[in-house]
Amino acid sequence: MNREQLSHVLRAASRVADDPDIIVIGSQAILGSFSDADLPIEATRSMEADLAFRNDIDERKSDLVDGSIGEYRLVAYMEADSAPSRATCLEPHDLVVSKLVAGRLKDIEFVKAMLGANLISANLLVERAEMLEVPRAVITRVRSTISRLLASPDRT
Repeated sequence: MNREQLSHVLRAASRVADDPDIIVIGSQAILGSFSDADLPIEATRSMEADLAFRNDIDERKSDLVDGSIGEYRLVAYMEADSAPSRATCLEPHDLVVSKLVAGRLKDIEFVKAMLGANLISANLLVERAEMLEVPRAVITRVRSTISRLLASPDRT
């Protein structure tokens, strides 16, 4: 997915839910911090945009959007053509730590590509991992994965 496609999804979601206050929480949140040209292909491979609404306690709006078109550290999504949405996206390091916790192959490929492109800081990833409210074993696994990816000769 590229920024133009994400803008389209955000416009549609805002209109369907009649709510412009959207948070992009999945992989495509990375598009809030970097341009398409700056990102490795692994970071924009997904064609899904995982969205949440700030005021959606019962998830009714999210369900409505899913049926119609299929508070963290946040950055504003600054594309004029996404109006009427006022979307925000997860900050890249928080997004990458969530990928490391999930630990799926596609998530590890995403993290590896972001590290290889020098778009994120491994030190900041470790700091954010230490802030997680999860069992210590999960933090240890995340730290180990970061170290393994940094040591990998084919990081790019």
